[in-house]
Amino acid sequence: MFRLIDTHAHLEEIGALKKVIEEARLSGVIAIIAVGSDYKSNQQVLQIAEEHEGFVYPALGLHPSRIEKAELDRTLEFIEAKIDRAVCIGEIGLDYHKKIRTLADKDLQQSVFRETLGIAVKYHKPVSVHSRYAWRDAFTLVTEAGIEEAVFHWYTGTSSVLREIIDRGYFLSATPAVEYHEEHRRVIKETPLEQLLLETDSPVVYGQGRESAFESRPADIYRSLRGVAVKKGMDETEVAEITTANAERLFRLRIYTE
Repeated sequence: MFRLIDTHAHLEEIGALKKVIEEARLSGVIAIIAVGSDYKSNQQVLQIAEEHEGFVYPALGLHPSRIEKAELDRTLEFIEAKIDRAVCIGEIGLDYHKKIRTLADKDLQQSVFRETLGIAVKYHKPVSVHSRYAWRDAFTLVTEAGIEEAVFHWYTGTSSVLREIIDRGYFLSATPAVEYHEEHRRVIKETPLEQLLLETDSPVVYGQGRESAFESRPADIYRSLRGVAVKKGMDETEVAEITTANAERLFRLRIYTE
């Protein structure tokens, strides 16, 4: 059985969570990074991590789709107050999809992103970056902030920005979309294995509109593993060992399993 780490999951959005976590354990998952998206979810991931200490590790963030001006200061203050419990600042970033820009325009998103990046720099934390349709701006703000450790989560952007991400030494993550999404598959092929992580982004529904569509759970990290192995033409065992070591290093995890 492989030792795998789901480096990005929204556990607070999953029903029957205890059962889901047990299924993940039984399938060989040794750790889950539970990412926060706003004030409430940050509270929830801290609670979940406390209940599953040594298996679930919290990341505190503010997703661009969850920016509310009335809650902004309170959310940022909460992240900083609880920073010692977090292995990462995330999920944070930019999202230039039209629907998201109606909720928070580019200027507001960039301002909030800078604030959260500033917290990461101040406390020497890695960041988990959302960059949909904002690949160049997201990379630019991360580098301008002086971030040394980052993962660009579920990246599907241009190869030109991808090369700069790789040259900077940042990580990228593979999701189950590597089974079918051509842009994501291209990214996985072009990224050195030493800079890849695995994730599910649970409970995202993959393959929407397809017969094979499914709502993801952390145990589905095996689909990410298999997809990377196929795309790289490598043995699953090697992919598992290297991506798990990458995650342990980035998030500074000390995981002991029998």
